[in-house]
Amino acid sequence: MSIARMNKISLFGTNTQQRAALDDLQTLGCVHLISTRKESIPVELTTPGWNESLATALRHLYRAPQRRHQENDWQNFKVGEIVKVILKNKAQQRELADRRIALRSRITELTPWGNFALPPLAEIGGFRLWFYRLPLRELKKVNQVTEPWEIVAKDHRFAYLVVISKEEPHSGFLPVPRTHAGEVALDELKRSLLRLELQIEDLLAEQNALSRWISLLARNLAVVEDERALERAGQEAREVEDMFIVQGWTQPASLPALERLAQTKGMALMHETPAPDETPPTLMENPVPFEGGQDLVAFYETPNYRSWDPSLVVAFSFAVFFAMILSDAGYALVLAALLFLARNQLGRSAGGRRFRLLMSGVLAVSLVFGVLAGTYFGMEPPPTSILGRLHLIHLQDMGAMMQLSLVIGCAHLVVANAASALHAGNLAGRLKSIGWIGVILGGLLLYLSHGTSAEAVMWKLGFDFIGGGLALIVLFGSRRPVNSFSSALLRLLSGLGSLFNISKLFGDALSYLRLFALGLASASLAITFNQIGRQIAQGVPGIGLLLAILVLLGGHALNLLLGIINGFVHGLRLNYIEFFNWALSEEGYPFKAFRKVEIE
Repeated sequence: MSIARMNKISLFGTNTQQRAALDDLQTLGCVHLISTRKESIPVELTTPGWNESLATALRHLYRAPQRRHQENDWQNFKVGEIVKVILKNKAQQRELADRRIALRSRITELTPWGNFALPPLAEIGGFRLWFYRLPLRELKKVNQVTEPWEIVAKDHRFAYLVVISKEEPHSGFLPVPRTHAGEVALDELKRSLLRLELQIEDLLAEQNALSRWISLLARNLAVVEDERALERAGQEAREVEDMFIVQGWTQPASLPALERLAQTKGMALMHETPAPDETPPTLMENPVPFEGGQDLVAFYETPNYRSWDPSLVVAFSFAVFFAMILSDAGYALVLAALLFLARNQLGRSAGGRRFRLLMSGVLAVSLVFGVLAGTYFGMEPPPTSILGRLHLIHLQDMGAMMQLSLVIGCAHLVVANAASALHAGNLAGRLKSIGWIGVILGGLLLYLSHGTSAEAVMWKLGFDFIGGGLALIVLFGSRRPVNSFSSALLRLLSGLGSLFNISKLFGDALSYLRLFALGLASASLAITFNQIGRQIAQGVPGIGLLLAILVLLGGHALNLLLGIINGFVHGLRLNYIEFFNWALSEEGYPFKAFRKVEIE
């Protein structure tokens, strides 16, 4: 739950050692390289675009319907030929898929006209057949047609009209353009479609067969990517006469390995702590249970190196916000069951395992909140039951729920300002954040004091907090140095300008009312679907029970989907917008180690 400390390293060696040194650094995988050139030189590989072709071929094989057992024999692996075959298969599939779409559209268009073949013109005296699809509301206009005509079919929207004429009727002949029926019969189109489907099946079978090369292709692509990264690193290194210099950031724990590398290769290594004007990359370190919170933080913003790691706070607050928005223990159990079914699929990658652990915690909090709220698919347990005794939070009590939402929101903002104060670089920054904490607590006391026995005491204490907080904000809201009366006056005016953020603070605090509103909406929808299902079951004899079950399943599925979307969107929004706005002053950039991606 912290940001890893970094050391700046500089590796010196002869130009002949550069390639080997970079390869060793890439193998170690513990250094974030820094460009030592004023201008970065673009990397050009020996075979430009080759890795893109290989990646495209791999993506095509990953979509194979049925993957085969993987080959591991490099002797029979001719990567160039295999990639060409895969890309050809992909191109043919795309071409045939486009033709299938066109054929299906043509068949759909011709089906109402029936199966027919146009006779040669000589057999019908040079007359031609002209086809029109006429809306039923325009059908009376057919009586104005002077040429021979016949309605060959009708459906609920159109009448299908055939007109016999040597020349095409003029454009105003009917209120619709003519239909191009073509010369290919419907049966022939259907046979063409069947042949096309068989060809597509053959290509899919070939794709399945080619999928046995996925493992070797992935390894080959990793080698290409490693080579590309190595060449880029070489371009970013600095050369001075017969020497090269490679610089980067690394953790202190990695220094012994780098020192051994330098000694083994006969190179020089220098390491130093970051200078005040330097900004190292940010590497957040968290225990396994909170790595999911780290992913949530990095999804939106990377904290500055000299800031703090909010992963724990974000993980916990997101769980609470999601639980309040979902507000149903039954829904939490359904999501927990789905997470359990997907556990093996999520366990295949490190990111999936972190997400699985994060959602396990989120759903545990959601289940606890749902039990306390006493809602199980919109139904409440009997008051005398064990679950009924645990029903302590009443979602329909708007006043209490608004208070709960605001208390949670203010606590969230207090934590944000407290963290900002702890990690501020100077005393003024610390006292300013403490001032905002005083304003938040004072405003909350004023709100909670209404109607209580200690209203007078809380009212006075609230104003004291607000007054002290505003004083700190005005006095320390500016970092302008004071060395004269005019500079002191300017600093005071700048501090007064900081008070404009009160409106922003007020709006941010009120934003947390969405927790109450969305939770109430979710609970109300669940109750409404239950009432509709009950009314259908009672009002429709026989099939009513089946219809009620369908309504309940569809309604609760929709409500659960809305709860998931709202839980993620608004649960993260309150962290990213309201919390980060007060907690993080500067953005950093992530630590990216120069390492091999080659698959062993």
